[in-house]
Amino acid sequence: MRLLVLEDDIQLGEALSAGLRGEGHVVDWFTSGAQANAAMGDTSYDALVLDLGLPDVDGLVWLQRWRAAGRSLPILVLTARDTVDQRIKGLDVGADDYLIKPISLSELDARLRAVMRRISGRSAQPDWVHGALSYSPASKVVQWRGQAVDLTAREIILLEVFLKNPRKVLSKAQLLEQLYDWRGGEPESNALEVHIHHLRRKIAPNLVRTIRGLGYALGSMEELS
Repeated sequence: MRLLVLEDDIQLGEALSAGLRGEGHVVDWFTSGAQANAAMGDTSYDALVLDLGLPDVDGLVWLQRWRAAGRSLPILVLTARDTVDQRIKGLDVGADDYLIKPISLSELDARLRAVMRRISGRSAQPDWVHGALSYSPASKVVQWRGQAVDLTAREIILLEVFLKNPRKVLSKAQLLEQLYDWRGGEPESNALEVHIHHLRRKIAPNLVRTIRGLGYALGSMEELS
């Protein structure tokens, strides 16, 4: 998943980001609501982990603004505000889950997975089928000609990007933006090519087409039948 973490405590923000990256997620971490709001205008996130005690505007205010603006991404509040009334208010204004600090990384990751399952269940999101390739967004299971394919977290993210854009040519910059977070440092110069090579090797050589001078595109359904 591509996650946005909004946490103004530097030590906790660094720990959350590093831990979630270690679980295979792509994470953008910001310390103010204004920064996070700007990032959401440019980047599509799977979920947001939101602290409430922020330095600019309270996290609940940002939550209300985002819901009023029609932003439907899952938002998990992570805060020290632990009274029942505070929990109810957070859920009432649009939080998908309300978690109390401190929390273990394994529980946070489990809560994220649970929220994503609920969202997938509500939308009844079907498997994506492209020729002999099928992919379940809910379970992250990939199958080629009926056989399960074992992919890394970044390979799954990359495959999702191609399946979401089956008829588009995607530039290297567009693909790298989905694979690597803003603060994770520069990826190796050939990182994208390595991931694409692995997808071709594990699934099919013609899974991804190279469009010289432009980027990459998903192979046609005929090519992948």
